[in-house]
Amino acid sequence: MRVSEQPPPAPAPAPALSVHLAFERYASAPEPGVLTRHAFSFAGHYDPANTHFGALLACNEETLAAGAGFAPHKHRDTEILTWVLDGALAHRDDHGHAAVVRPGQVQYLGAGSGAVHSEGNVGGAAGPVRFVQFWLQPDEFGAAPRYALRPAPTGTGLLTLAGLGELRRADAALHLVRVGPGAALPALPAADHRYLHVVRGGLGFRTAGGPRGVGRELGPGDSLRLTGSAAPVDPVAGPEGVEALLWEMHSPVRYG
Repeated sequence: MRVSEQPPPAPAPAPALSVHLAFERYASAPEPGVLTRHAFSFAGHYDPANTHFGALLACNEETLAAGAGFAPHKHRDTEILTWVLDGALAHRDDHGHAAVVRPGQVQYLGAGSGAVHSEGNVGGAAGPVRFVQFWLQPDEFGAAPRYALRPAPTGTGLLTLAGLGELRRADAALHLVRVGPGAALPALPAADHRYLHVVRGGLGFRTAGGPRGVGRELGPGDSLRLTGSAAPVDPVAGPEGVEALLWEMHSPVRYG
């Protein structure tokens, strides 16, 4: 192969749909007053069959009691996106960023060459803060760290929180799926890997068309992993509507 030539693209993955329920997550208590539920292998929990999905390295559901939080710790070469469900999350890092993240906002930290940050329940809070945090592998390493906090789009449908090319993973995007009670979900974007995580309400669907399809329901904390052309059939929001976070990823984790 000449130096100027590029390797051929990897073949599309086989179509597959799998449901992962909230109670199946591994739970840990990394700090006093902190409860974390992990979707993938993490820290002291190792499952060789569940180390990542697509380019997604972590999906953690966090609950921080009043006064609790994570002491300063370092990240490197990781795209970190945070979505608060209830309460308020205080963020501070060694690059001069200090913010309070509230429901309806998405926080982005591109750790790049290295960023030390702390996260905690906002001072004076009477109740817990709950949030979902994703870690994504970048395709650019050693870059300068960067930070952003911005409001999410309002309305219903498929709402983009971080579009293709906005992250340091050019072929990945994060969307918010929000529809009212009994409404059909919008068509999901085509991608080799899609990860849907329900944060509020619920939805129902069939795993396939025809007599082989099985009816399934998802509630808060449940997730759906899709590869290739697989897709839920006739997905419909439950009686409370549904709000879900959807990752669109066009390539998996890269090694080497």
